Amino acid sequence: MAMAHGLLKPLISAASARFSYFSNSSLSTGSVVRPFTKKTTTQVPAAKMATSSGADNQTNSTKVIDSHLHVWASPEESLEEAGVDGALIVQPINHKFEHSLVTSVLKKYPNKFVGCCLANPAEDGSGLKHLEELVLKDGYRAVRFNPYLWPSGQKMTNDVGKALFSKAGELGVPVGFMCMKGLDLHLSEIQELCTEYPSTVVLLDHLGFCKPPANDEESLSFSELLKLSKFPQVYIKFSALFRVSRMSFPYQDLAPLLSQVVSSFGANRIMWGSDFPYVVPECGYKGGKEAVLSVANQVPLSSSELEWIMGKTVMQLFQGQWLQ
Repeated sequence: MAMAHGLLKPLISAASARFSYFSNSSLSTGSVVRPFTKKTTTQVPAAKMATSSGADNQTNSTKVIDSHLHVWASPEESLEEAGVDGALIVQPINHKFEHSLVTSVLKKYPNKFVGCCLANPAEDGSGLKHLEELVLKDGYRAVRFNPYLWPSGQKMTNDVGKALFSKAGELGVPVGFMCMKGLDLHLSEIQELCTEYPSTVVLLDHLGFCKPPANDEESLSFSELLKLSKFPQVYIKFSALFRVSRMSFPYQDLAPLLSQVVSSFGANRIMWGSDFPYVVPECGYKGGKEAVLSVANQVPLSSSELEWIMGKTVMQLFQGQWLQ
């Protein structure tokens, strides 16, 4: 597999720049979830992590696909070393609506990467044509809604937002939601869009930014996340574990949340994602994958469920992209 450190570096070194990663602090009736109030450290022996949930064996029957990765800074650890076969590249906010860098990566490695573009919610509606061009001309297969890019005072359910969401469904591209400041702030918008446009697939980034509940308000937020399972088109990204955990690597406090998400949605509607390169200073790219295996072992998940989360779910959504 030609995914070594040098694979991405030539493409992105010229565009790499200093960047700041979001801290955990910038960032849910769930009485079964034990509250955590501070970030604590948990040590899991390396040998145990290497064998968690059959970590070495689970890659034999299906590919491992990263559902959430950005490119603009060279990786500290290679995808090959981490045992990752491909990835969904999400347009970084650093480049806003300038997609040329990601587009160049997609064109050079069409069998390795799928692109997720960034929706432009400009009031003049120009983002609709831009979305069509990115999908039909440049081959993007998903689009991200960042509610904080909407004009001040506007919601994702305004006319432009609904037009973009509807068009995504027509084009067959899933819509990812970035609820960085809390799912509760945008829950009603997501529910309204899902109700009006049931054919548009939804991806909720980073567990909807729900942390292990520390109070009743957070318990309610996580409960609302689980209720979104009533919409068949909603999928969950179990991604950026370092953002939503209150503990240090390997983020063991997320096991109760993963257990409930699997029970509500089913493993075939959940996908792992690293949030590279932000994951690198936290635990390394390989560590991001190992953490998921460790948390899955705590649940525990079956080998079949783990295969769905580690690659089969995203492969099913983007059929024909990564061959078994």
